[in-house]
Parts: sequence; C-alpha cells; structure tokens
Amino acid sequence: MRSIIPVLLLTVLFVPFTIAGEIAPEVAEEPTWAVGAAMRSATIPFASDERKVTTFIPFVYYDQGTIFYFRGLEGGAYIWKPGNWKFSAMGRMRFFDIPEEFQNQLQGDTFMWGAQARYSPFGPWHLDFEVLSDFKGHEIVNARLGGAWTDSRMVLRAYAQAQYKTSKFNSYYFGLDQEGVGDGVKLGVGGSILYSIASNFFVFGRAEASLLDKAARNVSFVNRDMTAQVFLGAGFQNDRTRTTPSVQKSKRYLRLAHGWVTPSSLADIMNFNAESDPDNHQMTSIFYGHPLSDTLVGLPIQVYFHSGFGWHWKNKKESIQEFIFAAKFYYTVPLPVRLKLGVAEGWSWVTDIPFVEDREIRAKGYEPSQLLNYLDFSVDLNLGDIFGGETLDKTWLGYDIHHRSAIFESAQQFGRIKGGSNVQMAYLQYDF
Repeated sequence: MRSIIPVLLLTVLFVPFTIAGEIAPEVAEEPTWAVGAAMRSATIPFASDERKVTTFIPFVYYDQGTIFYFRGLEGGAYIWKPGNWKFSAMGRMRFFDIPEEFQNQLQGDTFMWGAQARYSPFGPWHLDFEVLSDFKGHEIVNARLGGAWTDSRMVLRAYAQAQYKTSKFNSYYFGLDQEGVGDGVKLGVGGSILYSIASNFFVFGRAEASLLDKAARNVSFVNRDMTAQVFLGAGFQNDRTRTTPSVQKSKRYLRLAHGWVTPSSLADIMNFNAESDPDNHQMTSIFYGHPLSDTLVGLPIQVYFHSGFGWHWKNKKESIQEFIFAAKFYYTVPLPVRLKLGVAEGWSWVTDIPFVEDREIRAKGYEPSQLLNYLDFSVDLNLGDIFGGETLDKTWLGYDIHHRSAIFESAQQFGRIKGGSNVQMAYLQYDF
C-alpha cells in the first residue's frame, strides 16, 4: 500500500492543474445546491489486521453566498466579507479511521468547530486559514492553498495544505490517550472532479493523501507514514446548463407538525402495522422550506432545502431538541384535489438520545449516536381544493414519517448502528 500512496499523491497534485487551463472561471448565478451520496474508503493509520475502512455518506450541499452554507461534510455562517476576504464561523466533520468492529463503541468521528478566513486575491485561487477544535479542546490550525475551475459541466478543485496539530490533539487521536505525543505539522494534497452527466445528475470523485508528522509516526501502534482517502459518489445538483431561472413557481413554506413516537420499524409503518408507544412519547417540529428548483431531470419534481427544529417532549427523559438539515423532493399529483407526495433526506442531530430510540438501539447491542441520517416521507392534501378560498389554496394538510437511522451499519459517522426511530406526524404547511 505504501508504494501506491506516492502515485496517488502525484495524481491528485498534478492532474487537476494539467486540465485546469482548459476550463473557464466559474460564473456565479443561482445558489449552488446538491443532494447525493458517496462511498469513502480510507487507510487506517494504526496497527491492525484491517488496512482500510469504508463508509457510506449521504450529503446535502447548499451555498447561496450570503449567510449560511452547508457543503456536505462542513457548514458555517459568513460573519464578515470585506474586499477579497471572507470570515466564517464553521464546523467540519473529522473521520476517526479505525477498524469497523470498534467504531460503534468508540464513535470517534466528530465535528471540529472554529473560524475560517479565506482570501481570494485573483482568479480561481484562494488561501484559507483555520483554527478548529473539537468539544474536548483538541485544537488544529490549517493553512491551505486551493483552486477551483468550472465550466458548464465540470468542476475541478485542488489544494495543498499544512495542518498544525497540538500535542493534546496528537495524544488523543493518535496516542489514543495511552501515549503522550508531541505537536507536529501534517502535510497533504488533494483534488476532486465533478461532472454533470445530464441535466441535474452528476458523478464525482475526490482523493486526498497526507504525510503524518514525525510525532504521530513515532507512536508505537501507528504503522503508516502516510494516510489516504478516496470518495466516489453521485447525486443531483442545480442544472448548470440552464439559461432561465430554476425557480419560477415554487414557493417557500413553513410547516408546523405534531406527532407520536412508535417503536415500529419504517417497513411496518408503511405496511400499516405501526404500534403505539405505551409511554406516549410525543414530538413537535417546525420546518422552513426554501425552493431550489421547479424541476428535477426534466420532471415536474420540486426541490427544496428543508431545515427544521424538533422538540421531544419530556416523559421518560427530559425534553430533547433536534436539528435537521435536509433536501426535500415533491411531486404534485394533478387530481381535482391536489395530492403532494414528498421525500426528504439529510442529517439529524439531537441534544440527547430520545427514550424509545435509546431503548430499541441498546436492545440490539449498539451504542446510540446523537448524529443520524434523516428521512421524511409525506403526503399532503390542498385545503383550498376542498374548501375553497385564496388562503386555503396555499395551505396543505399533511402526514409524514419522521425517521432517524444509521443506514444498516454502513456509516461510521453515524456510529455503525442498525436501527433508529420513527415518529408519525400530522401537520399544516403554508406556502408564501
């Protein structure tokens, strides 16, 4: 494997710059959005029989260039944008690559939080300076030179980075709190390519390679000098070939919902075999939907950025708060009474594990995770078509299944769990 890493390093460093001269600079138009999934394969730096680990990653991307942005594995908010500078408060997922059999118990994947300053002096180039830390105070500092080249079908990116890691960071993530490790600087390069196959559909690949600092390499149970990771994925994004606005008819919406927890699986609910929760746990949520497109791959499927907040009411546990970031797709069945079918996919994070979810997951022998995949299946009826009136024409009565799960042990960022939780909800949704 060590003989392959230098080839990977040279590939990700030189290929993007070779092709870059043939690609025109990006022209900012509509917000950039995407929803899809990727497989990530990464080397394990520790001495173990397993030499690599693979995980499934669903993602949502949205960047309007104003305040908030969500870019798959990172997100944040712009604080100040003077001249060629952009200052952001941000968070980014960090993967802790260890053998799969230990991932549920340790759950080392975490978000690093902090600040970023980006300087874009000319053309496609930018310089990033970041100071980040996890919740336990393990800090890193990044200095990165990157570039992006775009045409109507392709986006190409490349970067070179130096990452300073504190002794506390190295001792925790490489010494595993068993050996004291000094500070050091890790050097890395990476590149990615995204290609639009047709309309909204795209495929992409990304590769990164890093040379570990001497302090990390000298840990007795670290047996790699370099680490590498590769992403391969596909999804849907804003149609870069459009010459007209992608949103002309879709309206923003607010959705207020209340529902009841069920211990039943998603399959049982969809087969109308849901059981009630004997402890009567309930949840209230509010969602905001921001229109992204009236169509998807030429079909009349509306696309929304679907973000929400949920309140799990106190019962067997204290009240719990839930935060959701997702993309939602709607198809309206053209009946005399309009019927709208929807499905959403994204991420859900809770301040504590809901009682029924905690009980069901632990009964299967897993340690639960606060961060899980989010799915939403809904059906709406237009009240204006039933009762008449301009206000009711903008109002929908709906039912949805609010679902949290970890995708059948396939995702290390969700704790390698099999199982989750479901809430059946009724709601009113208002377009404006």
